[in-house]
Amino acid sequence: MRVNESRPLGRTSVRTTALSFGAAPIGNFLRPFGESTAMDMVSQAWDLGMRHFDTAPLYGHGLSEHRLGHALRRYPRDQYVISTKVGRRLTPAAPGTFDSGLWVEPAPFAAHYDYSYDGIMRSVEESLQRMLTDHVDILLMHDVDRYTHGDAQPEMFRQSVGEGFPALVRLREEGVVSAIGFGVNETDVCLEAIRRTDADCVLLAGRYTLLEQDPLEELLPLCEKRGVGVILGGVYNSGVLATGAVAGAKFNYAPAPPEILERTARIHAICRAHDVALPAAALRFAATHPAVASVCVGSRTPEQQSGSAALFEARIPRRLWDDLRDAGLLRDDAPTP
Repeated sequence: MRVNESRPLGRTSVRTTALSFGAAPIGNFLRPFGESTAMDMVSQAWDLGMRHFDTAPLYGHGLSEHRLGHALRRYPRDQYVISTKVGRRLTPAAPGTFDSGLWVEPAPFAAHYDYSYDGIMRSVEESLQRMLTDHVDILLMHDVDRYTHGDAQPEMFRQSVGEGFPALVRLREEGVVSAIGFGVNETDVCLEAIRRTDADCVLLAGRYTLLEQDPLEELLPLCEKRGVGVILGGVYNSGVLATGAVAGAKFNYAPAPPEILERTARIHAICRAHDVALPAAALRFAATHPAVASVCVGSRTPEQQSGSAALFEARIPRRLWDDLRDAGLLRDDAPTP
C-alpha cells in the first residue's frame, strides 16, 4: 500500500490519496506552530505523496484553513483535494475574550455553532476566502454528535439535517463543492446521518480501529451498499495505538482505562512477534476496508510525518492478521490485506 495510491471517494468523482494530511496540528492544536514550520509540513506532505488535505474552521479558529490555503497556493489546484467543514461560524474577537478550548494562540475569532441554512452558506464563503480558493472538493457537517453537544445533540442534529444539509446539496448542485457529508465522532450518529440524507461521504474519527470495530455491524456495510465514501481519522484512538500501553497513554483524549491498556498490550505483543510496529498495523488495518477511501493523520513534526508515511507503506505479513483473529483481538468479518 502506498501513500499516494489514488482511490475514489465512494460514488463521487473525487479521488483522494490513501493517506491524507490532517491540518488540525497546524491550527495550533495543543501547542503553537510557527508559520514557516506549518508551511514546511504541507510541503513535506506533498513530497510524500499526499494529495488530500483536511481542515475545518474550528482548527485554530480559522488559522488552519488560512495556513493550509496559503501553503497550497504553490501547487496546481486541480492536483489536490481539500476537505473542510461547516457548523461553526467565526466572528472577530480580541484574544483572551473567548474560549479557544484545545487551540493555543488561535486566530482572533470566536467560534459559534450554526447549523442553519444561512449559517452554512456564510461559513463556506468565509472558508473559501481564508483558503484562497473558489471551490472545496469535500464539505462535511461537523461535530453533530453527543461528544460535542451532550444533551443538546438531538436538536443540533435535527437542525443540521433539516436546515443545514439542504445548503450542502445546493452548493453541490452549483459546483462549489463536489462531495458532501458528515464529520463526526460516533458510529450511530454517522449511521443516522446516512439514513436521513443523500450524503456522499463521511469522516469518522476514532471508531474503526484495531481497538474498535463496531462499524462493521451496520455502518460500513451500508456505506458499501450506497457508495458512500469513508475517510477515517483518529486511527490511533488519540494515542494508545501509536505509543502502546505505556504510562500516560491516551484513549479518546483521556487516560486509557485498564482494559484498553491490556488489549493494546496483547495486540502489541503479536505485532512484535512479527517485527511489525504497532502504529503500522493500526494504519494498515484502517486503510484496508473497501469502503475506506483515505486515512487522515495529523502530525506535529516533519519527523513524525515522514515516519507515518513509512509506517503506512511498511510490509506486514498476512500471518499477523491471522494471529490477531486467533487471539480474539480482531473480528472475523474485519477485512485485512
